[in-house]
Amino acid sequence: MSLRVGIGVDAHAFEDGAPLVLGGVEFDSPRGLAGHSDGDVITHALIDAVLGAAGLADIGSLFPSGASTPKGVSSLDLLRDAVARVREAGGAVVNADCVLIGEEPRISERRVEMADTLSSVVGAMVNVRATTTDGLGFTGRREGLAAQAVALVESS
Repeated sequence: MSLRVGIGVDAHAFEDGAPLVLGGVEFDSPRGLAGHSDGDVITHALIDAVLGAAGLADIGSLFPSGASTPKGVSSLDLLRDAVARVREAGGAVVNADCVLIGEEPRISERRVEMADTLSSVVGAMVNVRATTTDGLGFTGRREGLAAQAVALVESS
């Protein structure tokens, strides 16, 4: 058995009228995140972390923004596919930690719901946290959100 760590990073701009989905949970908001899928930066970062830990390709290679990936697809569906690929490669997610970077929305009241949603798809504990950039950069100017994730995968 070996343990491997992967990291994932994602960022999307806000878009008026788009749904705001974070960690697989929809938030009531007049603007969401632009993207070919639902724009869920937390789940996208988690996908890349899980794939990276297993030594597999990245989210853009497996799920390109084009005809092969349906427009508006749920990022949870992409995560399910990524976790299945990790299992097919002989790996299993041990745990993961995700951090949302942005000034809004405040996720404290829904953090556990997001963690539970992601954990149920991954089949292991996923933690979700958040931080701000104190007004710095595109997230500080409330132009979009970013996320980072790290995942530990055990392989046989």
